[in-house]
Amino acid sequence: MNDDHSDSTPSSEQRPRTWLERLAHALLGAAGDRDQLIEQLREAAQRDLIDADALSMIEGVLQVADMQVRDIMIPRAQMVVVERNATPTDCLPTLIESAHSRFPVVGESRDEVVGILLAKDLLNWFAEGRDPGFTIRDLLRPAVFVPESKRLNVLLREFRANRNHMAIVVDEYGGVAGLVTIEDVLEQIVGEIEDEHDVDEESFILQHSARHFTIKALTPVDDFNARFGATFSEDEFDTVAGLVVNAFGHLPRRGETITLANRFRFKVLRADNRRLHLLHLSLVDPEPTPQSELPLESHG
Repeated sequence: MNDDHSDSTPSSEQRPRTWLERLAHALLGAAGDRDQLIEQLREAAQRDLIDADALSMIEGVLQVADMQVRDIMIPRAQMVVVERNATPTDCLPTLIESAHSRFPVVGESRDEVVGILLAKDLLNWFAEGRDPGFTIRDLLRPAVFVPESKRLNVLLREFRANRNHMAIVVDEYGGVAGLVTIEDVLEQIVGEIEDEHDVDEESFILQHSARHFTIKALTPVDDFNARFGATFSEDEFDTVAGLVVNAFGHLPRRGETITLANRFRFKVLRADNRRLHLLHLSLVDPEPTPQSELPLESHG
């Protein structure tokens, strides 16, 4: 695994590595700090000096530096994988149904990712005689592994430098936690990148563990209630974004947190000056009711 920092490579503070980082570096120098910079950018948008889309992308660039892979990865349970010993005919239904272009190939379990299969690599097998001795192993490409804690700006730089489009995410114990693609990272900057195979309803809520989830702000309240056994008003709010903004009393910024119903702690992962985009949800144990508020027991 490549180290994120080395003695031979200047840090991002010494030498911004991309034009986006150079832009942010220059703007931050002029503004003094990030919050001041964002305020100046929003004022510029209000004065029509930059358009709303440009503002959203600049804010996205600034935000990816603070986001980690765990915030956007596809959890292990939702990974679409191909077994190492499968034949092309065996895995064809999986490829067609998912419509993905890249698939982790696993051995005995999902913790044993042995490589990456590109769907296009199977075209020759179907076009050239279908050799019965052929196996998926013949087409495997090396898998790239990254830790959950890797910053998204660092990951994006590595994707571009190594021309990779997918990485397998591992936890602190070396187990597979999920996967992340270059599209997932870019969506944090430019917004959702949809194609004809995207199914929004299946990706509103991504589960990372028993208590931690990443939630799209546009998740319908009724879906949220059904998933978590909540009772938030479905008549008053259509989406989780409306629910959260109402609770804050203002449009929250990245990093702000709030706890609803004494059980659901939301942290803003991505937002711009117009709306929320992405939230982190932690399920917390309800605080005990103070003894003085408990009803007195009745003795007959």
